[in-house]
Amino acid sequence: MKCMVIHTVRDVQRSSTSKEGMMKVAIVTGGGQGIGEGIVKQLVEDGFAVAVADINVETAKKVAEEVGNGSKGYAVNVASHEEVHQLVEDVVADFGHIDVMVNNAGICRIEPFLEQTDKALDDLLNINVKGAFYGTYEAAHQFIKQGTKGKIINASSIAGHEGFTPLAAYSATKFAVRGMTQTAAKELAQYGITVNAYCPGVVLTPMWDEIDRRLAEINHVPVGDSLKATLEGIALGRGETPADVANLVSFLASEKSDYITGQAILVDGGMHYV
Repeated sequence: MKCMVIHTVRDVQRSSTSKEGMMKVAIVTGGGQGIGEGIVKQLVEDGFAVAVADINVETAKKVAEEVGNGSKGYAVNVASHEEVHQLVEDVVADFGHIDVMVNNAGICRIEPFLEQTDKALDDLLNINVKGAFYGTYEAAHQFIKQGTKGKIINASSIAGHEGFTPLAAYSATKFAVRGMTQTAAKELAQYGITVNAYCPGVVLTPMWDEIDRRLAEINHVPVGDSLKATLEGIALGRGETPADVANLVSFLASEKSDYITGQAILVDGGMHYV
């Protein structure tokens, strides 16, 4: 399946180059909205040309056009290994190489443990776990083929460090991403490839609006009460923004993080301590 590609028309204003003198290229899945969009914007600010990949190609197109710097939009369903493989091939065909892979795409389903459905569990595993696994696998093969070092950055969560109710299935997927990140880091270090994960807390995006609505239904409380109570428990006293997450990803995508691998780093304003 050929990934759809949308070229931007904005002139390249910023530049970040690899040691070979080529512009650095990053792929961001789930880059059309929310945390992913924030990551795309920050990486472009850092000088990357970004392949904005999303299941909704219209949002990918919109973000790519807004950020410019040679960025392009691609359609991809990360639950399909074939589509992720094709995505990497298409990006390499368009840009010549890749330097960073951000496996950001993910979903959340809110169901009490005793009411867990197979459909929700399968959706979570297919997108959150398989999506990160396929992205890591395909990026690693491409870095090795290029003969270059590379950086793979996966989306875990505070729920990948501690189980939260009613998020058993979601937490399971984020713990799985942590385990895969650690194992891949150990195996890929010999090629100079680093693999890390970022673990957000309560990021104020439409996903958390849906979480709050479902918690209101389950706990029989007004909409907004669950979010308010959660925010009150954050040490730094506010909810998280996509930019807060993007700042960590920016560091992990830079040469300043070259000696860090296999880590799942919390960026939660002070909710979980390890």
